[in-house]
Amino acid sequence: MEATWMPSTEYGEIHNRPELPESVFAFPHQRKEPLTDADHVINALARFDQVQDVSDADRDLAFANIQKAAQYYGVKVHETDWRQLGHKM
Repeated sequence: MEATWMPSTEYGEIHNRPELPESVFAFPHQRKEPLTDADHVINALARFDQVQDVSDADRDLAFANIQKAAQYYGVKVHETDWRQLGHKM
């Protein structure tokens, strides 16, 4: 799955979430899990398995978006598939 995430330096801190573009969310269509900085990427990874009402295709896209944002912000992601998140190795 190809990521749709794009950095948006205009929105460094979330002040008005409804104004954020879809391109900064892990789940862009549902506008869930904003990826506006390294801390938000880490939180998205930690909460990934808690996101409800999304399909496996949505999760595929979200994980691709998280990986792209993680690379941009210098966050290491050890998992290679979203199904590994929430499981202790």
